[in-house]
Amino acid sequence: MLTTARTTATDRAPAQEPLLTTTVPREFVHRASVAEVFLTGWAAEKTDSGESDAFVVRAQWPRNHALFAPVGGYQDPLLMVESIRQIGSLLAHAEYAVPFGHQFLMRDMSFTAAASAFEVEPVPTEVELHAVCRELVRRGRTIAGMRYEVCVRRGDLTVATGGASYSCTSPAAYRRLRGERPTRTFRDVPAPADPAEVGRTDPDHVVLADRAVPGENRWELRVDTGHPCFFDHPVDHVPGMVLIEAARQAARAATGQPGALLVALDTEFTRYAELDAPCWIEARAGDLDAAGNLRVRVSGIQEGEQVFAADLTLRCPAA
Repeated sequence: MLTTARTTATDRAPAQEPLLTTTVPREFVHRASVAEVFLTGWAAEKTDSGESDAFVVRAQWPRNHALFAPVGGYQDPLLMVESIRQIGSLLAHAEYAVPFGHQFLMRDMSFTAAASAFEVEPVPTEVELHAVCRELVRRGRTIAGMRYEVCVRRGDLTVATGGASYSCTSPAAYRRLRGERPTRTFRDVPAPADPAEVGRTDPDHVVLADRAVPGENRWELRVDTGHPCFFDHPVDHVPGMVLIEAARQAARAATGQPGALLVALDTEFTRYAELDAPCWIEARAGDLDAAGNLRVRVSGIQEGEQVFAADLTLRCPAA
């Protein structure tokens, strides 16, 4: 059984009793709201190759999330992306003794999935994420960073693979690196792009402004530090999940496919995206691949420097 604590087989409830499901502590995944915690438990796992830094993590994806709601019979793929992100901080704190208060810098994140990974059922989606931690940077009894690879299973089927890497640093080191920066923007948030163009229904969830130049696939990033999901807690930079959502919205707008399903993502974060300067999102659509999916390259540029780049693969709705 997987719970919010490591357990043994002797802790298993009798077969006739329902197992109780809860989430892992919100502090483990750097969330203020319990509603934003998708992981429900973890345990060490032995791999076929005998690797010791392997874990199985269980997650539940809701069917009525305020931001990541199902569309067209599919769960929002960003539920998977956020679950992969949460695994990194969970294992850092729970398994590698990284103290609370340390700052995490995501370097890259990726996934590739079958559409069946996101099919909606009459109940919340239950998945197991089998994670193997590699390239651990040891620092005394804890770590300063790592890369981890994830295999996502629904029932007996592997439906996706993914992974991420990050570094983490102490509060003192972070202050030396970043100084004292604001955790909110005092700039006016520009008006949103048409929600229908980017696959949204609520303008509050649109993270792109209107096109800077009509006909060009270039938008200013809308940084709304009061958004309860994108900015779940105060931070001094634009979170990576906001940049990933901006990339998806830009890819949908650039291809004219607002209902397209994101089935693959490969993104690299190269600099902090600051709250107090315009960040420009640029998209370049490619051709259809052999499977009939669309490839799109998206970049984020701030003050002349690239802050992130993402390659996205979109599965277009059947005609």
